[in-house]
Amino acid sequence: MTFRIAFAGTGYINKIHAQAAKNLGLDLVAVVNHKADSMIEFGKRFGITRQYESVESMLKDGGVDALVVSTPNYLHAPQTIAALNAGAHVMVEKPMAMNAAEAEQMNEAAEKSGALLMVAHCWRFDPDVLWLKEQSAKLGKIIRTKGYGVHTHWGPSGWFTQKQFAGGGAMADMGIHALDTARFLLGDPQPVSVYAKIGTYYTDFDVDDTGVVIVEWDNGAVSYIESGWWQPHADGPEAATQLYGTQGFGQLFPTKLILPNAKEQKLDEIDSRFKFPRDDHCPQSLYDDQLKYFVECVQKKQKPNPGGLEGLMDMKVVDAAYESSRTGKVINLK
Repeated sequence: MTFRIAFAGTGYINKIHAQAAKNLGLDLVAVVNHKADSMIEFGKRFGITRQYESVESMLKDGGVDALVVSTPNYLHAPQTIAALNAGAHVMVEKPMAMNAAEAEQMNEAAEKSGALLMVAHCWRFDPDVLWLKEQSAKLGKIIRTKGYGVHTHWGPSGWFTQKQFAGGGAMADMGIHALDTARFLLGDPQPVSVYAKIGTYYTDFDVDDTGVVIVEWDNGAVSYIESGWWQPHADGPEAATQLYGTQGFGQLFPTKLILPNAKEQKLDEIDSRFKFPRDDHCPQSLYDDQLKYFVECVQKKQKPNPGGLEGLMDMKVVDAAYESSRTGKVINLK
């Protein structure tokens, strides 16, 4: 089966998605961007001749099975909804939208059209993450988690730092990785309450560069999440997560379990055998596996996970975190 895939956005992450499409042998058919020069460069690199200023004009010409949306956050909802309404399947970058209200509209469009919607929470496809999820049953009931989505001595520029285009700052950009990874490892529980302290201390942007968020889940676990840009230190790389269970401890990066051995009165360390630090913390293979899964879901007509509901839950927590920080109160979601 020929799988015709198009791309909205020509930035860093969509070049990685396009490379994944190329690696998978898909038919890269169209690209959308408001800047002609960046489209020409993207088109040359990936052999794409159909180039458009808008998603709507591309959809009008047809011949597209799926669209990867990797544009600034404020475009995620309108571009995704337009594609879904036209019957094209969509994989949209995180954060899914500017807020939970937009995410709801995207889910409604997917339900109405029957086209599939996936949110690119890439860490759900990482071998270390999948190993820890599989092994986590050995930890007993997970009481709490700690996770990190932090850039040290670095931060993005351009639209990422402008509230009108991004919606939020480091929490929406990096904290969401830590949030979604924790939720995935916990088995996708529902959020019950959120308390957060979020601010801007290292930059003069109108979005946040520092955040601490505490999420209570309906399975009784509590997640502590740090987000940041330009931080002087981070306790772990992107998506590094620790699981504290009643029967042991598990962590990502370096990935391992530590289990009490009562019989021998010692601690057993179960090493994942995954190398750390990796040559590339976010390797191309991670995105290849993610896109491969998306294509398989389309071919099997199977709702993806992370789908629109996973993206929506993350957006609800992000919205609540900003609201909590603004009001100084715990935000109840149930």
